[in-house]
Amino acid sequence: MNARVKAWLEILGDLFWLRPALVVLGCILLAQFGVWLETAHIAGFDASSPDTNWGYSGGAEGARALLSAIASSNIGVAGTTFSITIAALTLASGQMGPRLLRNFIRDARNQIVLGIFLGTFAYALMVLRTVRTVEEDPFVPHLAITGALVLALVAVGTLVWFVHHIATSINIETVVDVVQQDLCKAIAVHTRDAAGATGPAAAPGGRALAATGGGYVQAMDEDALADWAHENRVAVTLRVRPGDYVPSGFPIAYVSRTVEGAEAAILDAVTLGRRPAALQDPEYSIRQLVEIAVRALSPGINDPFTAGSVVDHLGDALCRIAPRHLQTGVVLREGQPVLVHPVTDYDGLCDAMFHMIRQNAAGSVHVLGRMLDVLARVAEVERLTDRAAELARHADLVIAAARRDVADPSDLADLEDRYRRFRTITPVAAA
Repeated sequence: MNARVKAWLEILGDLFWLRPALVVLGCILLAQFGVWLETAHIAGFDASSPDTNWGYSGGAEGARALLSAIASSNIGVAGTTFSITIAALTLASGQMGPRLLRNFIRDARNQIVLGIFLGTFAYALMVLRTVRTVEEDPFVPHLAITGALVLALVAVGTLVWFVHHIATSINIETVVDVVQQDLCKAIAVHTRDAAGATGPAAAPGGRALAATGGGYVQAMDEDALADWAHENRVAVTLRVRPGDYVPSGFPIAYVSRTVEGAEAAILDAVTLGRRPAALQDPEYSIRQLVEIAVRALSPGINDPFTAGSVVDHLGDALCRIAPRHLQTGVVLREGQPVLVHPVTDYDGLCDAMFHMIRQNAAGSVHVLGRMLDVLARVAEVERLTDRAAELARHADLVIAAARRDVADPSDLADLEDRYRRFRTITPVAAA
C-alpha cells in the first residue's frame, strides 16, 4: 500500500467523529430495513400477527411513547458519555501529557460507545416517524420497534461497560502498557532478523531538492522512490526521516544527477503533515513513554514509581531489540544502493529513552537505581559489543548524576553498588 494512503488512513483514525458517524448511518439504514420488512411481508411473515408474540405487539400510541422514551434517554446518555470522555481527556492531558490524548481519541471502543447511543437515538427517530394512528392511515412497524427495544438493551449494557473501560483506561499502568504495546509493534516492523546492507559514507552531493511546504515527515514510500531511482539510474540521498520537522524550503534530498521528474517523485514519496505520526517513526512511542516519566518526576506530581515503571518498559523494548538488527537506511536494486535515508540507530534509541529521564530524575534514588538495574538486565541479553558500550555510556551518565546530586551517603553507596554490578556484566565496555 502506498505510504501516502497509509498516512491518510492514519489521519482518519484520529477523527473522533468518524466511527460514531458510521454507526449512526448504519442504524438509520437498519431502521429503514426494519420498516421495509414490515410492509414487504416476505414469505408471508407478518410481525403484527397474534402468532408472532416474541416482539412488540402493542398499538400505535404505545409505540410512539416507547420510541420517544428510547430516543430521549439515549440522547441524554450520549451527552453524559461525551462529558465523561472529555473529563478523561482532561485528566490524561494534565497528568500524562497532551501527546497522550491521541491514544484516547484513537480508541475505537470510546468512539463505538458514543456511536451506539447516537445510533439508537437516530434509529428510534427514524422508526417513530413511520408510526401512524387510527385517525391517520394506521401503521405500526412491530419488527422495527422490537429492534429499538434490542438496541436500548444493548445501550444499557454498553453504558455499564463504558464506565468500567474509562475507569481502567485512565489508570497510569494501563496507559503505559498500551503505549509499550505500540512500541513493541514498532520494533517488530523496524527491525530485521539479519543485518541490512551498508551504503556509502560520503557526504551527500548532487542536485538539492527542497520541500515546497513545511511540516512533520509522517511517512516515506521507500520502495516507490527506490524503484524510480533505479529506473532513472540515479542515486537519491534523503536528509530527513519520519518524525523530523522540515522547514519550508529546506533541501530534503540530493539526487546524483539532474533528471526530469525528480522533484515530483521525491515530494510524492515523502508525506508531510501538521503533526508527527506513529506510522513509520519508531521513536514516537518512546517519546510518549518518556513524557509520562518526565511529568511523573515533576515537582507538582512527584511520582517516582510511575517513572520507574516507564524505565522498566523501556528496558523490555531494548531486550526485544537485542536479538535483532536495526535498519541501515540503504535500499538496494540489483546490488547497488539507489536510496540512502537516515534511520534511528541503537545509540539514538537509547538517547531518546534515557537522557530526559536521567536529567529530570536528579536526586531521585529510586529512579536512578531502577535505571542502573534495567541497563544491567539489558546488558545481560545484549551480545553486540557496540551496543554494550552504549549501555555502559548511559550507566556512566547515571552514576555521574547520582554522585553529583545524591547527598545521602547510604543512598549513594547503594547506587555505587548497583553500578559495580552493571560493570561486572559488561567488562568489555568497562575500559
